[in-house]
Amino acid sequence: METKVVTSPKRKTMTNDNKETKNSRKPINEESPLLPKNHATEEFNAKRASFTASVFNISTSIIGAGIMALPATMKVLGLGLGIGMIVFVAILTEGSLEMLPRFSRVGNSQSYGEVMRDAFGRAGRLLLQICILVNNVGTLTVYMIIIGDVLSGTSSSGIHHAGVLEGWFGEHWWNGRTFVLLVTTISVFAPLACFKRMDSLRYSSALAVALAVVFLVITAGITIIKFFNGSIEMPRLLPNVTDITSIWNLFTVVPVLVTAFICHFNVHTIDNELEDSSLIQPVVQTSLALCCIVYVLTSFFGFLLFGDSTLDDVLANFNTNLGIPYGFLLNDVVRISYAFHLMLVFPILFYPLRLNLDGLLFPSARPLVLDNLRFGFISIGLLLLVFLGANFIPNIWDVFQFTGATATVCIGFIFPAAIALRDRHGIATKKDKILSVFMIALAVFSNMVAIYSDAYALFKENHPHV
Repeated sequence: METKVVTSPKRKTMTNDNKETKNSRKPINEESPLLPKNHATEEFNAKRASFTASVFNISTSIIGAGIMALPATMKVLGLGLGIGMIVFVAILTEGSLEMLPRFSRVGNSQSYGEVMRDAFGRAGRLLLQICILVNNVGTLTVYMIIIGDVLSGTSSSGIHHAGVLEGWFGEHWWNGRTFVLLVTTISVFAPLACFKRMDSLRYSSALAVALAVVFLVITAGITIIKFFNGSIEMPRLLPNVTDITSIWNLFTVVPVLVTAFICHFNVHTIDNELEDSSLIQPVVQTSLALCCIVYVLTSFFGFLLFGDSTLDDVLANFNTNLGIPYGFLLNDVVRISYAFHLMLVFPILFYPLRLNLDGLLFPSARPLVLDNLRFGFISIGLLLLVFLGANFIPNIWDVFQFTGATATVCIGFIFPAAIALRDRHGIATKKDKILSVFMIALAVFSNMVAIYSDAYALFKENHPHV
């Protein structure tokens, strides 16, 4: 397909050792999503995002439901090995995110899909879009499940954990799961999903990160108080391995860890809006460092607080008597603050979901930002799909296992590594190729074992005497 180049007198391209400056304009392709093809979209993209706003948006893309499942991974891995794995996955993620913008620059690509198409043709772009759909629908469904758990309650192992509204007002039809999620979708998700620029979400992203920190600070405070009261024992540092089945079970946490750091589908959009495109790598590194610290501390204090009683969604643990003054009040503050956090994270992941579904269904149509009817129909359809999924899927661990072991690992590791190995423009270094082979081998092996382990556990649950 022919490539069109749009230039503007306000933006001049300056080439000095092929480095881009703040005012650079890249060649754009007719199929590139949300890119200026006329004066209207040039004005739409005229305002540029700051470094701080971009850090908040990427951090919000990363810190989502994964933080709630990480304490449960400590129950499987032990505290020492679990924290080590969080740091390890963060380093691998940084490696994959370092390669993506570099290969995008040399191929004049402004989206993840364009890089895949540059490397593997239309089939590569199509495969990426499908993976993003699976991953983001799954993740957004998890967000809704957690919000439903927090506000309306959940049941686990025959024990009912009351939601905040149920605890305050008792059981009523209007604080049931379906009605609460319907009201949340109409009053919160739908308005936030109407923004057409990701930079427009910078304030909600900053608030979302702040709410995650509030959750961490309160959890840490409760844990420290109980530790000095002598009501908390030191947790296991290593996994409890007794047989071959317990070894295979260790791999079930891999999809959760991978999902916790996924943000690749938003990096190009944030890069395109960034005031200085050379800052994208520092933005990514700062975001990953911030999120890694939050994840490690949350996992440490969450598992230390609840130990082997930690549930798949640790928020569900915050409905019991904590044994400290104002414990029930702190329970509600923790749960409500993180429910609001997820509500604010929702549009950050909804943005690339809508964009890629549009690219999949209407690859030759004009930019989505210029077609309000298409924009509205796709948004409504996706919100309805996620709403139905949250009402029929009871457990976040099930979603993490399915999406994390399939679509998410492809987006985060396999596809970036494959782009580097394909190396159509001959820029891959020896380090790139070694890292790429390692990421693909590790991702394929660990996730195949995770899928096998989950399938075996499900089989044993349904056929205990076999």
